[in-house]
Amino acid sequence: MTDIITILYAAIASGTIILYATLGEIITERSGILNLGVEGIMLMGAFFGFYVAYTTESLVLAILGAALIGGLMGLIHAFMSITLRANQVVSGLALTMFGTGASAFFGIDMVGKTLKVSFEIIEIPILSKIPMLGKILFQHNILVYIAFILPLILWYIFNRTKWGLALRSSGEEPLSSEIMGIKVIKVRYVATIVGGVLVGISGAYLSVAYSKLWVEGMTHGRGWITIALVIFANWNPLIAYGGAYLFGGLTQLGLNLQKFDIAFPIILLKSIPYLFTLFFLFIISLKGKRSNLPKALGISYFREKRE
Repeated sequence: MTDIITILYAAIASGTIILYATLGEIITERSGILNLGVEGIMLMGAFFGFYVAYTTESLVLAILGAALIGGLMGLIHAFMSITLRANQVVSGLALTMFGTGASAFFGIDMVGKTLKVSFEIIEIPILSKIPMLGKILFQHNILVYIAFILPLILWYIFNRTKWGLALRSSGEEPLSSEIMGIKVIKVRYVATIVGGVLVGISGAYLSVAYSKLWVEGMTHGRGWITIALVIFANWNPLIAYGGAYLFGGLTQLGLNLQKFDIAFPIILLKSIPYLFTLFFLFIISLKGKRSNLPKALGISYFREKRE
């Protein structure tokens, strides 16, 4: 029982990495912008967050720095995709290649170093004493607790606010939205930048709060998993809970199966969450169109000048 609790606890911690990134990509895609640069942004956020935390020993500055670099890369993608109307797939892939290369280049001297500071575990009064659930859900750091409530906040914004309506309509019918007075270009810029901020934070969480060290390419493809989980969540931040923590659980299951004396090649154990993702995408392809898929996703839009 103790081993199961440990795995579930680790699943929450691990799944939080990808939850931040998935929520960021949902915001971006709901506006109609496809960002395949998630992997690169996560790596830059991970490096920049770790570098700031290591040099300043300030966790707040580390998260803010990662958010800043993530927002900046989101701005670059927005400029390329919205203003220059470049192919969104190409622009996103370019961000991934840049982030992968730049983080490796600038982080070469930081490889193997560990942080002297770390986020403290906060035990929620009363709730943390609940048998099993207390340990699994209510004994984490502040970033995990923020991740718990963030999907609820985003769901409320999407479905109960004017900005959420503008965001969704910009991803569905940008021309009609413009006619109705919505500034589609502005909405898409904001959504892409905010999405980049959350992806950058996910990278910082990985290096500063989860691993507490910097390793080249430490995201290990989580950015690509994020793209699949957005589809799994049907572009719904509440369903993103399930996808992110399911991936975290599969990751920890693969790492801990050997504790149960189950003979299985270690390479295959590590590949479990990725194989599941491929299987899931195959099932999705058989089902066809997803209900919340933004109709204008990946399609460039520009406002025509009126005489």
